[in-house]
Amino acid sequence: MAVKIKTQYGDIEITNDVIATVVGGAATEIFGIVGMASKNQIRDNLNEILKRDNYAKGVVVRQVDERVAVDVYIIVGYGTKISEVCRNVQDKVKYNLKSMLGITANSVNVIVQGVRVIEE
Repeated sequence: MAVKIKTQYGDIEITNDVIATVVGGAATEIFGIVGMASKNQIRDNLNEILKRDNYAKGVVVRQVDERVAVDVYIIVGYGTKISEVCRNVQDKVKYNLKSMLGITANSVNVIVQGVRVIEE
């Protein structure tokens, strides 16, 4: 599915893959996140074989009426405050979707799949 935006010049369609890439890029910039948890093993393993960056890994986009609902599956670093990391992810994702794509996120659900010790 795609988000459709009507303008005076015509229609714009933004696919869920584009939305997932913007969300994944925003989430990986947050301090305390050490990785994204995979929700689609086949697609993510194929991207690893082809050596392509996959910012959409761990992101599920659903359409709810005229808005989108986003699920972000993350792995956080040991020693960081998990609630603060999740709140930062929600804020950054909502801001990036609004500023880059003009889409309002109905909800941004952050699911912490694991905690990893960061070696220094």
